Amino acid sequence: ISFTNEEDLIKQANETIYGLSAGIWTRDITRAHRFAKAIHAGTIWINTFNMFNAASPFGGFKQSGYGREMGKHALDLYTHIKSVWVDLSGKPIGWFGK
Repeated sequence: ISFTNEEDLIKQANETIYGLSAGIWTRDITRAHRFAKAIHAGTIWINTFNMFNAASPFGGFKQSGYGREMGKHALDLYTHIKSVWVDLSGKPIGWFGK
C-alpha cells in the first residue's frame, strides 16, 4: 500500500471489510506497535509473516471469521456451558415436593 503518512496508512488498512491479519515491515519498532494497536485485525505481524503458535489464539475481526481458533480461546468457540442439577435420592425437595 502506498501512503502519504502514518494516519493515511492506518486509514487505508482499516477501510477493508476484512480483518484477519495485517503486517508491517519497518526498522522503527515504536511505529510498528502504534500500527499494531490501531489496525483492526486479529493478527498483526511485525517484520515477519505467517507465523503461528498453537497456544496463541487466531481469528479475525469484521467479516474475517467468527471467534478464535487455537489456544484456550478455541474451547469457547466449540463449546457451550450448561448446568445440570440432578437429585438421585428420590426424596421430595422443598415446598414443591410430594
